[in-house]
Amino acid sequence: MSARFPGRRLSLARLVLLAGVVAAAAVGGLTGFERWEDARAAESTGSFFAGYVDVTATPSYAFEDPAKDIGGGAVLSFIVASKTEPCTPSWGTYYTLDDAGTGLDLDRRVARMTQDGGEVIVSFGGLLNDELATSCTDPGDLMDAYGQVIDRYELATIDLDIEGENLKDTAAGKRRAEAMAALQDERAGTATPLNIWLTLPVAPTGLTAEGTAAVAQFLEAGVDLAGVNIMTMDYGGSRPEGTSMLTASQNAAEATHRQVQVLYERAGLELGPQGAWRKIGLTPMIGQNDVEGEVFTLEDAEALNAFAVERGVGRMSQWSLNRDATCSENYADVTVVSDSCSGMDQEEFAFAPVLGADFEGRAATLSGEPVTEEAPEALVEDDPKTSPYPIWSDVGTYHEDDRVVWHGNVYTAKYWTQGDLPDNPVLQAEETPWTLLGPVLPGERPVPVATAPAGLYPKWDPEDVYERGDRILVDGRVYEAKWWSQGDSPEAAAQGSDASPWQKLDDAALVKAIEEKKEDS
Repeated sequence: MSARFPGRRLSLARLVLLAGVVAAAAVGGLTGFERWEDARAAESTGSFFAGYVDVTATPSYAFEDPAKDIGGGAVLSFIVASKTEPCTPSWGTYYTLDDAGTGLDLDRRVARMTQDGGEVIVSFGGLLNDELATSCTDPGDLMDAYGQVIDRYELATIDLDIEGENLKDTAAGKRRAEAMAALQDERAGTATPLNIWLTLPVAPTGLTAEGTAAVAQFLEAGVDLAGVNIMTMDYGGSRPEGTSMLTASQNAAEATHRQVQVLYERAGLELGPQGAWRKIGLTPMIGQNDVEGEVFTLEDAEALNAFAVERGVGRMSQWSLNRDATCSENYADVTVVSDSCSGMDQEEFAFAPVLGADFEGRAATLSGEPVTEEAPEALVEDDPKTSPYPIWSDVGTYHEDDRVVWHGNVYTAKYWTQGDLPDNPVLQAEETPWTLLGPVLPGERPVPVATAPAGLYPKWDPEDVYERGDRILVDGRVYEAKWWSQGDSPEAAAQGSDASPWQKLDDAALVKAIEEKKEDS
């Protein structure tokens, strides 16, 4: 019998070696395929930037203004449990959803941002108050409370900021996770599936034990987490001496990435390294942090963005958009944290475009697909029966904070004006006396105008001396003295002058004054 390979004989050792090579090639090929699948899955989900906005902070932040360079979205914060009704959602305990709709015009502002192609996310929780699941123990009521917020603002993505006592309460954590799983199931397969981000505190070594337990609860309940967003801020004693804020944040991200992979593996869910990075969000506190000596600079922001883009992080945020500005000269100590400025000399720069660079996707779709722009609609013909405020008139006289409707939108006057079209195109915002608040919403009806009855307060008399807090009545409106005055007409205040010793009561204060007078009489 002739040999196929003359002069070569396959020994047992050679057979074992050959088998090993074949096996290694098979394993290597499988590993390469898994890596390719992991990278492809991660690439398909995209990434996004959305900064947090403290809704109840003053001065109010106009997140809906397209002129602000904030990227494609905003995370409105925080929905918490009412202090008196544990299953009722509120904005920071200060506003019910209805109160925020009237007092902050929040529904209209959300509608405007959405109309302009932006994306609104709502965050539940925060450090200072009870997150809904902490106070509301009835599962049905808890789902209804979350659902009220999701439906009212037509949300595709929500954020659960769980920290402090809310994070320590494991029973609340279980309720929260089960409610989220049920809400996702309700919306699965619809045009508006629900994306859920879990935002947690972090140390340079990663999530705390309470944080990993919270993630595990969500996975066990069957929640399809969009991701885990870590607050890379306020490290305190967990940040080793000599470690910069940037390095601490990068270390925290790397550690959390490892933890997330382990948590998914323990839950029996497949998640490759690239897929895990897409499920990581980073949220630094810009400028001066709550902890003295912790300062996150614009240079840190640029470097953290480069790190996040290189790793393939799925989300970038910042606390907060309200703070993305240089403090004014009268803010004495910039080492003390402010809720309206960063404490940094930002010059003409802002943190948002630096942190958000190359994060061009949307949270709702988790893809980088561009938003389709619709053709402009014809001008709306305003109807007094469906307009919440009077329709603008070219012969009308309007004062500061007066609101009107024009071509289907609501505008508020910055100062006294007459004959100025609310939608007149201008090059600079300061050229118009009007501020666009947003569209007239479906189902709206005229808002009752509060008018002070005759005799509620004395009429203004140029001969009288007025002290701070004194009130007068002018054309059905009430004015209150800011300081001592005599002979100063309230007309200047009606025209929006800050130098006037008088300030006009808004509708809410006027209604309260009328009610108090009724009780006293």
